[in-house]
Amino acid sequence: MIDDDESVRVASSSLLRSLGWEVSLYASAETFLDADPLDGLACIITDLNMPGMSGLQLQQRLHELNLNVPVMFITAFASDAARRQALDGGAVCFLSKPVDGTAVADCLERIRQGFLKD
Repeated sequence: MIDDDESVRVASSSLLRSLGWEVSLYASAETFLDADPLDGLACIITDLNMPGMSGLQLQQRLHELNLNVPVMFITAFASDAARRQALDGGAVCFLSKPVDGTAVADCLERIRQGFLKD
């Protein structure tokens, strides 16, 4: 989970753990990339707008690194253009804050099903 808002990270972490997922928290895309957590990663949940590298820039960087990790965006600043760019870039979901736990669970189930098919 990558979000510059600590309260969002903590709340999201609780939700994700309650759904049975292991969670690592990062305050920025740069911190996430510097941590090199990509081995065995099931998905990335990221905020769209963050200081420094945005979620969309992170998504582009992952493509440049040839990493095909499912990405879910969660944002308080959803625009049609950003949604289109994220989904065209391969994002699995694009959700608006405050997020609905059921929507997150549904998205994660789609990710899980995708991994089971591989």
